Amino acid sequence: MSGPGEFGGSPESALKFEPQDVPMTSSLLTFESAATRARAATVEIAIPVYNEEDDLEASVRRLHSYLLDRFPLPWTVTIVDNASSDRTWGIACRLANELAGVRAVHLDQKGRGRALRAVWSASAAPVVAYMDVDLSTDLGALLPLVAPLVSGHSDMAIGTRLAAGSRVVRGPKRELISRAYNLILKATLHNGFSDAQCGFKAVRTDVAKALLPMVEDDGWFFDTELLVLGERNGMRIHEVPVDWVDDPDSRVDVVNTAKADLKGIWRVLRRIATGQASLAVDRGGPGAVGAETAGLATQLARFASVGVVSTILFAALVALLSAPLGWALADVLALGVCSVANTAANRRLTFSLQGRFRRGRQYAGGLALSVLPIAITLVALAGLAATAVDGFAARVAVLTVASAAAAVARFVLLRRWVFGR
Repeated sequence: MSGPGEFGGSPESALKFEPQDVPMTSSLLTFESAATRARAATVEIAIPVYNEEDDLEASVRRLHSYLLDRFPLPWTVTIVDNASSDRTWGIACRLANELAGVRAVHLDQKGRGRALRAVWSASAAPVVAYMDVDLSTDLGALLPLVAPLVSGHSDMAIGTRLAAGSRVVRGPKRELISRAYNLILKATLHNGFSDAQCGFKAVRTDVAKALLPMVEDDGWFFDTELLVLGERNGMRIHEVPVDWVDDPDSRVDVVNTAKADLKGIWRVLRRIATGQASLAVDRGGPGAVGAETAGLATQLARFASVGVVSTILFAALVALLSAPLGWALADVLALGVCSVANTAANRRLTFSLQGRFRRGRQYAGGLALSVLPIAITLVALAGLAATAVDGFAARVAVLTVASAAAAVARFVLLRRWVFGR
């Protein structure tokens, strides 16, 4: 749908649209005037809405006026209706007909993430952004938000209510919930950005199109997942302190949203642990790292991390068991325990294998490889005994170094033989 003609009337008649006058038989409908369609925008601003018939018109007109008077870059505003059941779609179409640079898109399913995915994936603008329809964030922060993306300095940009310089007006309950959520994120995902929930964000379009296929959530967790994946893949995130006033009419279901967010955090943690959060694995094309090279580099990094933990565990077990069992038996038992744990960790984390397929064979192969470090460390102990060097610290050091050296050969055999696909 591309203009008033689709509705069988003149532009004047388009001002009287009601929801029932606008066909909604497709999962994605677009309404825009010819003038809007001809615009070449640098920034496309999406406004996801659901049943916002009371606030939509005033907010869009306020934003439109601000962009005309004070925003120096070419722009387009896209109202994204998420299956509203009130007059929102009709109002959105009327605004798109009246205001140059405003377009309306309708989806027949709810979800803020779904709305942003649909618009950003199809955008021809170099930078895509979004803001909440209540315009809680002061519009003066819009240019500082998108400028680093237009210049190429940054890849993503967020408004933050939690940085020095931000001015926030909201109740203690919403303040507590917001800060608790961001603390949970930092404790679990170790993110570097300060505010995941502020409805005021922008992304370079090429970055968005690369990351969107990896984002699974279509609801409120969409923002967080996009930012975490971007940060994990080395994207530079610019933060803008904002002036923000809480909307007292917010209809967000805090309890259900919190549950969905916690599930989202767990899902992202699993993806990171299994190596599914890397663009090098998910995206090909010019400039992307080759799959074989990226896989090897990633596996080496994970194997080294597992190896560090295993080596520390091995040294601790040897130190604890050497007195009651003797050095040789302590060495064998410590390596056996570490081999089981190491095989399980490498199967899941290093080589991203799950389920029962070939699990028994893989565990058997991993345990068989435990003979290699046992042999090397026993030889190292024998060599130490033949020298004049002795003592508790020397024995622990020799065993630890020998075990680490054996890890190199073990990685090659694990990759080529045990877990080779």
